Amino acid sequence: MKGNIIKISRFCTDDGPGIRTVVFLKGCLLNCIWCHNPESQRNEPEIMYDSKKCVNCKRCYKVCNKGCHAFDEHTHAFHSEKCCACGECITVCQAKAIEVVGKKVSANEVLEEIEKDSIFYQTSNGGVTISGGEPLYQPEFTSGILKLCKEKGIHTAIETSGFASEQALKKVLKYCDLVLFDIKETNVENHKKFTGVSLAPIIKNLELINEQGIEFVVRLPIIPGLNDRKEHFDKVKSLAKNMQFCKGIEVMPYHSLGMYKYELLQREYLCSDISEPDNETFTKWKSFL
Repeated sequence: MKGNIIKISRFCTDDGPGIRTVVFLKGCLLNCIWCHNPESQRNEPEIMYDSKKCVNCKRCYKVCNKGCHAFDEHTHAFHSEKCCACGECITVCQAKAIEVVGKKVSANEVLEEIEKDSIFYQTSNGGVTISGGEPLYQPEFTSGILKLCKEKGIHTAIETSGFASEQALKKVLKYCDLVLFDIKETNVENHKKFTGVSLAPIIKNLELINEQGIEFVVRLPIIPGLNDRKEHFDKVKSLAKNMQFCKGIEVMPYHSLGMYKYELLQREYLCSDISEPDNETFTKWKSFL
């Protein structure tokens, strides 16, 4: 069982109880306009190019047979539309201006990395969290990792948008102790506008998680000027109150830390004019919810 991942992060404390190892998968069906991990959206490996690190040595140009790298007297242009992410240019870039995001690994290889941190899970009641991207985008791979973890007695969690088929969700829930469930928007038209997908299957899957008796936490990304509305908050509160296995709401205020990644991927960032909320605003949101 193999799948595409971005990275494995250790000693995480914001992705479920205790100290956790977080496996970031690659690929997501949503296209949230505020996404701070754009490198996780596409399933296939991608090249990120940082022009600020480039020293114009032209080694990448010499090894690339796709014509992805072009130079004039002062400028190195990277043509991502031609790139197949073969990685040849990365091996010769001594300035580390080029990196590939995404690699295919097996569930067993992921487990080997997870088990290195087992002592921390035991002492902190932690475990492993599968994040993304979207874990439900690769349900076979995600369930494979979680099954191996359960066999080792490791607490399991996923971070999900909930946008998936019922079959995919049930496959993953079979080995899942906790779900961290993002609700981006509760207005149907706004949800489609902000994320590119329908809200209906997301709410249906949240209800399914509750019916299956799986504990979950609602996570609420709040973006000033887009979804920071009382009516949205009221709907989320109503959803949470009516579900037995909801363990609370977690407020996730907007931040712009991932903005630079859009430049490295040569994509446009649509929220560049949005400011991060101040502490007073964040406290008000948290108190209300």
